[in-house]
Amino acid sequence: MKMRLKLKTVFVLYFMVSLLGLLYALMQLGQRCDCTEHNTMKDRAIARLRDEVHKLQEEVKRSDIKPSKKSDQPTIYVITPTYARLVQKAELTRLSQTFLHVPQLHWVVVEDAEQPTALVRSLLASSGLAYTQLHTLTPKDRKLQEGDPSWLKPRGAEQRNEGLRWLREMASASRGQQGANAHTAVEDAVVYFADDDNTYSLKLFEEMRDTKRVSVWPVGLVGAMRFERPLVEGGKVVGFHTGWRPNRPFPIDMAGFAVSLRLVLANPEARFDGNAQMGYLESSLLQGLVTMEQLEPKADLCTKVLVWHTRTEKPKMKREEALQKQGLGSDPNVEV
Repeated sequence: MKMRLKLKTVFVLYFMVSLLGLLYALMQLGQRCDCTEHNTMKDRAIARLRDEVHKLQEEVKRSDIKPSKKSDQPTIYVITPTYARLVQKAELTRLSQTFLHVPQLHWVVVEDAEQPTALVRSLLASSGLAYTQLHTLTPKDRKLQEGDPSWLKPRGAEQRNEGLRWLREMASASRGQQGANAHTAVEDAVVYFADDDNTYSLKLFEEMRDTKRVSVWPVGLVGAMRFERPLVEGGKVVGFHTGWRPNRPFPIDMAGFAVSLRLVLANPEARFDGNAQMGYLESSLLQGLVTMEQLEPKADLCTKVLVWHTRTEKPKMKREEALQKQGLGSDPNVEV
């Protein structure tokens, strides 16, 4: 009898303990977990990030580097003549991606064509640059023929003049909007003639930005020489280092100078002479704007080369032509 009582007691106790355990487990299902440790780790991580942000903010405040105010810098208007050829898109793409790194630059692309082309329009629209697309056709009697040497006739004169015409009209319209006697930011701009097959250092554009009349500098790989450059004494240009016709009024390459837009506007007849003899195209413009003594030497008094007169090799298309005869040529719908 006593044994039975003991077993019954044990069973009841076991049952009660189990029931209490079950009830406790059910009660815990509706309770939030204890995430104190997890929350503490998260708070510490956030605190560390806040400290890092604060340190970076303090470093920026102490830094001497301040963001440039693009609107305070004179605009550089770059006039680039171009014409349709196999390497045209490649040349303009390379040039546009250089210009993307130059603040306050407006690219004036002038096509030697009867109408603006879709290729150039599309390239400019996707370039990310401020731009203007113009066009004017070179007369047949002034155009180089197949097989002619590149130096036989001056190239791009009409296109550069078209760019100058547009600048004068644009500046006149800007002045008209602000009053005839108003000083406009447009007039503080600089004009540079950048061919699409040259190579340009970004430093060059900062050198030319404060041009007052006509600024000059060396040009590398030009005139069958390592470089041509103005010769400077006492801060003034006194001559030119060149191996070809040094007696020209301005024996300088097109890439070797920039002009103040104010000076261009003050001399409305100044332009390039499309009939100029070989090597005199640059002089035909500069003679109407400045004297040699007024030139402003840049690039450490014309001792540093920041632009190179490079040329792209004309692609050889013999295999393409052979495939075309077989009807297997490259898809003409793919723009190159």
